[in-house]
Amino acid sequence: MQISLRLDGDCVRAFHVTLLERLAALDDVELSVDIRPAGDGIPRSAAALFQLETAIHGLSHDGLAKRVPLSALAPYRQSPASPDLVVDLCGDVRLESIRAWRVTYDGASGEAALLALILAGRTPLARIEENGVAIAAGRLGTEYGGIALASFQDMLARTASLIIAALSGAAKSVPDLPEPARAGPPPMPSAGKLGVRAGKALARRIVQKIYHLCYNAPHWKVGWRQTGGRDLFDLRAHPASGWQELPDDGSRFYADPFPILYQGQLTLFVEDYIHRLGRAIISAVPFGPAGPLGRPEPVLELPYHLSYPFVFERDGEVWMVPESCANGTVDLYRATAFPGGWVKEATLLSGVVASDATLVEHGGAWWLFATVRDGGGAFSDALHLWSAPDFRGPWTPHPKNPVLIDIASARPAGRMVRRGDDLLRPVQDCRRSYGAALGIARISHLDLIGMEQVVETILNPGALWSGRKLHTLNEAGGFEFIDGSAIAPRWKQRARD
Repeated sequence: MQISLRLDGDCVRAFHVTLLERLAALDDVELSVDIRPAGDGIPRSAAALFQLETAIHGLSHDGLAKRVPLSALAPYRQSPASPDLVVDLCGDVRLESIRAWRVTYDGASGEAALLALILAGRTPLARIEENGVAIAAGRLGTEYGGIALASFQDMLARTASLIIAALSGAAKSVPDLPEPARAGPPPMPSAGKLGVRAGKALARRIVQKIYHLCYNAPHWKVGWRQTGGRDLFDLRAHPASGWQELPDDGSRFYADPFPILYQGQLTLFVEDYIHRLGRAIISAVPFGPAGPLGRPEPVLELPYHLSYPFVFERDGEVWMVPESCANGTVDLYRATAFPGGWVKEATLLSGVVASDATLVEHGGAWWLFATVRDGGGAFSDALHLWSAPDFRGPWTPHPKNPVLIDIASARPAGRMVRRGDDLLRPVQDCRRSYGAALGIARISHLDLIGMEQVVETILNPGALWSGRKLHTLNEAGGFEFIDGSAIAPRWKQRARD
């Protein structure tokens, strides 16, 4: 197939080179470029904002937004008169006599449209359209909300993922969300407004530095309650009784709660993040009828960060798949002296930055769900699947990966549960920020052809669960657990030291 990439020759970025390299790696693809000036790029005032953010946040100068010389495109010949397909990043390709895929953000084309959405605090809906019909779609995300350049680069990376996905027939759609539709794309702010934003960005960075001198951040907390037979999958709202908190000493936080009922004893496993180390271990605490029996004690510690201790029972033994994306692996452990004595049984995946690996049996196979940092970009918006005949493997990537690009519902948020014939999946809604809200999705289709889900509920923090975030949902033995953000003054830690 002959593919021509239409881009603005007046503003060539590292993103364009990366995209071309990814396209060139596909089988049976011949590439060319159309580099005519487009004339509607990002204004100089926005470029100045990028420079300021690079300085105050210590961002790399070599990200995907970096301007590169036109000579960087020299390996690719000029577009032939009639390529098989044009991938149109500018939105100006005439469609009468040529097959073209137009890249749009909330219906508008071009990088200026993407940046305007970011500056307006919106979550861009990117689409690959052919004659107005969506070939692929995704809600683009970032973990750097409020930093325009970092957000822009994350979303350029995922735009590349979406284009590659479209060529393989993946990421065909995103689920609707239970909220009103929004207005059309916003205009680019004026130079004066961008100048005001730059001043606010500098002031906000100063406030952040002062905050980090006074408080441990981020700091999370775990909430628990007895369900009385009705959990959040039934209630679809916070319980009127609210939540009790698992206490910490301020020098560490607990997050990612995973309970398991084993041999009649309920045990809660958590990410145990130690602020002075800057990384986490896995700890566990037993629960009695009235709550925790003591405090979480370490059960698994490695030289790299661990979190999301996905525990399950199988063949009379307890197994764990903790998140170890810092090591570029997904590993399986077995308890030899429960709740401790963990030994590694297998590496399920390697060479992949996979977050929150979640396993489930369905349709006669095992499935592994995880978000993958595909070619850079956010950690939370590209859902990949693997399947296996047994949880020990071997694991095979889904032919339609990424099956979903959606910052609002891609990343796992706990074990999947069954309600009758329905398979319900907790998901993270990271549109406002990482782990900001919790969604409940019903999987309507899952096989080697693809995965589809319907987001039925979004739960937010509020009066019954304080803090700015709501992140994980799990239950076992009549108890239910969630987590979210908290505030931990540093002076409390120093007083204990």
